[in-house]
Amino acid sequence: MNLRDAGPDELADWDARSVEAPGGHVYQSRAWAAHRERSGWQPRFLVDDGGGRALALTRRWPMVGGGSAYIPRGPGPVDADAAGPEVLSARLIAIADLLAADGIDVVAADPEVPDAATGFRAAIEVAGFHQIEEIQPSRHRISLPLADRTEDDVFAGVSKSTRQRIKKAEETVERVVRHDTRTGPDGPGDGFATPNEQPEVALDRFYDLLLQTGERLHFTFGPRAPFVAWWRAALEAGHLVFLEAWGIRGAPIGGLILYRHGGRLSTVHSGDDPEERHETPGAMHLLRWRAIQLAIREGSSEMDLGGVDVAGARNEPQEGDPLYGLYQHKQSFGGEWLALTGAHERIFDPRGYQIGRLASRAARLVRR
Repeated sequence: MNLRDAGPDELADWDARSVEAPGGHVYQSRAWAAHRERSGWQPRFLVDDGGGRALALTRRWPMVGGGSAYIPRGPGPVDADAAGPEVLSARLIAIADLLAADGIDVVAADPEVPDAATGFRAAIEVAGFHQIEEIQPSRHRISLPLADRTEDDVFAGVSKSTRQRIKKAEETVERVVRHDTRTGPDGPGDGFATPNEQPEVALDRFYDLLLQTGERLHFTFGPRAPFVAWWRAALEAGHLVFLEAWGIRGAPIGGLILYRHGGRLSTVHSGDDPEERHETPGAMHLLRWRAIQLAIREGSSEMDLGGVDVAGARNEPQEGDPLYGLYQHKQSFGGEWLALTGAHERIFDPRGYQIGRLASRAARLVRR
């Protein structure tokens, strides 16, 4: 498989082929490349002789030769009709070889390939890749199939208690605001209110809710500025939707960030105000249902409800596990556990990799 850097025409339709195509991912977008470039990564937009695309991010080690590379949620698109496991594995191996020839010591990748996809894992592991801890928060996801289904059909598959919570929240939640650059001339659509403030204000406010939720569920998040900057860039590019629930007191009580990519909407972040739960029970249930409705109306084949696995606990949660309650919550919408292959890396120069990591650690200490 031959690879080359993308030309102007290929860059012009990059997102259409790598993000919006079935199985595409927002982390293969030009917006994500630009965002990561601001923090020191160098993007390479690669094209193979079969028309396949892949964004690879590279970073040179400070003070020493060599470097590392990451193919975020790629290569893709991960879709059986467009590129089966054999094509994807061959593409990943070829990309890694190309980067190694340019002096890269280690290549990591985490395409969202179902673990049941025959041949992918075996092929890349024979080529020298091995499993590593996840780079993104979750390895697996909870998937709600939507192809050829109506809202009534999907709602009928929601558990009775969750349906009741949704209907109750429709009475107590004052409005659900939809921040989305793709709302069209007719406004945000049924069930959504039009924003009356700039999106950066709402997104900055949501970050505070996210921190509260993280403390409650023992998650951690990075600094505010990069998070909000990326959300704004993704929103502007049409890759992100932000839904915000407002309570009867006239203040936001919960939010949900979604990625629009690959023929699906994906839950990325959710957060709510615990003090408002008593007055507006079911607000997050309503937000998830509004997201599902939006996905159906856009013709999505899937609603990705997000992951429920964390470092040290990558298996399907069982009763008594810390995230079992969240798993049950997502299952109550009809979601199904979808096991994915997960992150792998291939080390081409072990000594260079070790020295590079030490150099990077030393550089970080100096900057502090």
